[in-house]
Amino acid sequence: MSGIVVFINLAGAVALLLWATRMVRTGIERAYGNVLKEKLRLAVGNRITAALAGFFFAVALQSATAVALIISSFVAGGYVSSAIGIATLLGADLGSAFVVRILRHDLSLLIPVLLLMGTIAFRASEARDLRQAGRILFGLGLLLLSLRLIGEASDPLRSSEILPLIFNYLARDWITAFLLAALLAWAFHSSVATILLFASLADRALLPGALIIPMVLGANFGAAVIGAMLTKNAETSARIVPLGNVAIRGFGTLVALGLQFTFDLSPALFADKPGDAVVLVHLAINAAVLLLGLPFCGLVAKVLESLLAAPAPVNHVADKDERLSSLNTADLAHPRQAISNATREVLAVCEKTEIMLNWIFELYETYDQAKMQKIAKLDDEIDHIHRDIKFYLARISQSELDEASAAQCQTLLSTTIKIEQAADIISQNMLTRAAKKHDRKTVFSGEGWSELTAMHNEVVKNAHLAFNLLVNPDVEHARQLVARKEAVRNLVRLSEEQHLQRLRAGNVASFESSSLHIDTMRDLKEINSLVVSIGYPLLEGEGMLRRSRLL
Repeated sequence: MSGIVVFINLAGAVALLLWATRMVRTGIERAYGNVLKEKLRLAVGNRITAALAGFFFAVALQSATAVALIISSFVAGGYVSSAIGIATLLGADLGSAFVVRILRHDLSLLIPVLLLMGTIAFRASEARDLRQAGRILFGLGLLLLSLRLIGEASDPLRSSEILPLIFNYLARDWITAFLLAALLAWAFHSSVATILLFASLADRALLPGALIIPMVLGANFGAAVIGAMLTKNAETSARIVPLGNVAIRGFGTLVALGLQFTFDLSPALFADKPGDAVVLVHLAINAAVLLLGLPFCGLVAKVLESLLAAPAPVNHVADKDERLSSLNTADLAHPRQAISNATREVLAVCEKTEIMLNWIFELYETYDQAKMQKIAKLDDEIDHIHRDIKFYLARISQSELDEASAAQCQTLLSTTIKIEQAADIISQNMLTRAAKKHDRKTVFSGEGWSELTAMHNEVVKNAHLAFNLLVNPDVEHARQLVARKEAVRNLVRLSEEQHLQRLRAGNVASFESSSLHIDTMRDLKEINSLVVSIGYPLLEGEGMLRRSRLL
């Protein structure tokens, strides 16, 4: 077999590994993302519990990077402190390493079972959660299959004359090996995929023992950088957590590399088999970083906060919006870039609206004046960004646009209007109702509160799915989103009927909260209609919409 064919097969197997890893992660995020986020937010009470929560959530999501993005948004939203966020991410790194250890077991018999179960679950029902469960199972099957393919594709490399020369050189130049591994982990955007690849190569004696520790350390350094790169344009508070992880985990890997230069530890100290040694070295370095780095999370957070804090302007005006806008007027001469800029700003509006939507029901349950003010401030920020987006899109439209770009401009304008309207409903209607509930000491009946909570959870899921369409315009997800509109309508209808029955039965709590219950229910229904309509343009472009319903 020629060398080019071998590398094509290996590249294809690695590509399948990356795709399968992403497939499992996104399936879990879409099916259980909101539940996991809420559980994570409640679990991060102190550094130890935060590290444990990060560990288990990284195991569930098979990605420490996903946990990094979630916990960064929590820090930006004021849910947790930066120190707790960094501790969570250190635990997530260990959880990600533990996932690699699990996948090293011989699970080949599960491949056909997972593929079959995933296909059946995905095709058996139109229910979103069941289809996502099928996606997860199918992705796990593909992941295990990719590991087998990597092993088979790399077998012919044993007789290669060039590869040993490269690895022999790197075995004498650990710094270059460290940097190459870091670059590979960053390019893969997955330490799990990188370490599994190294383990497969080591199993076939392609990766020399002298290179195992330096390259595993490099992969860990590169994996730490991923989160920092993905949040480089985020708010300052959101950047502290991934940067803190780079500081602690990155410093730990560099210290370990220095110790390796000094003591030249053999991978055989960790395991007899080279592939297992790769995984156990990876697990050991992350465990050491967690244990040694946990006490310094607070110090690192304070240092980064002071370094990243913007100097106050001479004529500082209170409440001035100092966020960095993506609406660069210099890009107006390049419509495609300008449209990308506008899309980023619309995503900022989505993020702020999603925070408002999550917080508003917390206010219904526990009144908090500071949180009320934060929601009002978020609405003001959304109004400001919304206005800027409209003017920016209008200036883009003055350029000569092709049909696709013109349609994209119109879709962005329509989307930002709908999201701004949803934010207004939260700040102008629901915020007032939360205040009235507190002032009048109104209490929902147990059944009524359960109905409203179920409806709110469904609207939050739909909003998350709708906002994801801006990043990944997937027709299937748009179809599922629009189909969920009927589910919310049914919840509203059922709640109205049950509320009326409680009134007839003389339920005192239902009588006192009747107006508040009905108004809140209708607010949620209107918000849901607005976010669901974000999927209409995508379906219309595919010819999947009639005038009033799905084909």
